[in-house]
Amino acid sequence: MRELRVVGLEPDAKYVVLADPNTGDKFRIPVDDTLRAASRGDLARLGQIQIEATSQLRPREIQARIRGGASVEQVSQEAGIPIAKVERFAYPVLLERSRAADMAKKGHPVRPDGPTVETLLEIVTQAFRARGHNLDEATWDAWRDDDGHWVAELQWQAGRSTNTAHWRYQPDAHGGTITALDDIAADLVDPDCGRPLRYLTPVYSARDVDDSTEAEIAERRAAVASPIPLDQPAVSESTAEPAILEAPGNETVAATASDEHEDPAASHTPHSPNRDKRGKPALPSWDDVLLGVRSNGRI
Repeated sequence: MRELRVVGLEPDAKYVVLADPNTGDKFRIPVDDTLRAASRGDLARLGQIQIEATSQLRPREIQARIRGGASVEQVSQEAGIPIAKVERFAYPVLLERSRAADMAKKGHPVRPDGPTVETLLEIVTQAFRARGHNLDEATWDAWRDDDGHWVAELQWQAGRSTNTAHWRYQPDAHGGTITALDDIAADLVDPDCGRPLRYLTPVYSARDVDDSTEAEIAERRAAVASPIPLDQPAVSESTAEPAILEAPGNETVAATASDEHEDPAASHTPHSPNRDKRGKPALPSWDDVLLGVRSNGRI
């Protein structure tokens, strides 16, 4: 690279005249914004001029694209300029979006009964914990929509699917309000999002249990389905009150709860009162008939 020195200006002052000190050859360059920025050492203005010269997007338009949610890579591809030149103008806008996302986390979601006391970050943290997700692996972002409102975005990975929730953030003196813009965002701020699931009793098939378990299940089912015999009255175990039974001959017999645990054969022994060996009522003797007394000795 040869070194030139400034000789002077042309009469119209539109060009700077340069000369090669070795050969004496003269050159001229136009006096424009690029030369002025280079002479001042203003690298930011010099880069802006270069973008304007090589791209159809102005720096203000690049920042507007970034503020609207576009990434640096997208703007670089659309404008056909290097990423480094886009980052030079996108950096302050990216900081603005990051601050808006942090402010949206502190906003209060709006429900049918009004704004919540908890912030968006607190509610989403509870929802993620209830669903078994890790909020630390999720990413927050924000941008302005066509109407100039801030839109907060939460994106996370669940298995092989990518979930994205969007809320509209409206700043105010009390932290701002949050309004869900899609179903996923509405589910996250739903008060029943962390409600535990109802568990159902599992049904076991013959393949899931062994023979002993099947026998126990069959025994329990038979015990529940079998009716109570008519000659064995049901007695309440909790009260243990005697059950009054009508016996032949207009006589009453009191049976308590303890009778259920006695030997059934003992209740049909020949010693049972007013019963013969076959279990039928015993006939009164002639003495009982003549004296006018009953077999139990009562008149």
